[in-house]
Amino acid sequence: MIENINSEELLLAIIIRSTYTKAGIQFFTDNNSSQQLGYMNRPSGYNILPHRHNLIAREVKLTQEVLFIKKGKVRVDFFDNSQRYLQSTILNSGDVILLADGGHGFKMIEDSEIIEVKQGPYCGEEDKVKFATIPDDKVLMK
Repeated sequence: MIENINSEELLLAIIIRSTYTKAGIQFFTDNNSSQQLGYMNRPSGYNILPHRHNLIAREVKLTQEVLFIKKGKVRVDFFDNSQRYLQSTILNSGDVILLADGGHGFKMIEDSEIIEVKQGPYCGEEDKVKFATIPDDKVLMK
């Protein structure tokens, strides 16, 4: 299952649930997205031709992250770019999320292991604005 989390016209996140399956290849981002998120389901013996990527200058204006929940259960809280809380959802082992825009916070519901992939280089404290988390009694689950 694929879930898009939106705030008005803004795509905040794409979630690929661990139960998602489809033959072939499927990309969930458009060609202009600075982080490309896709899924491949190929049969045994299928070949992807060896290749390398060309040096192409790209301009990244916004850091986007992909998280793979290797183990555990994590609550993701979504905020718009004005730091206004919108909603939350639970990610489980095997789920993948692309955090495309807006704000986000996390609460570990269980001991969790997460693999994160994002563009670099990392700019330290310049890279993000931190703000208050949502209290548990104000969480809106989607």
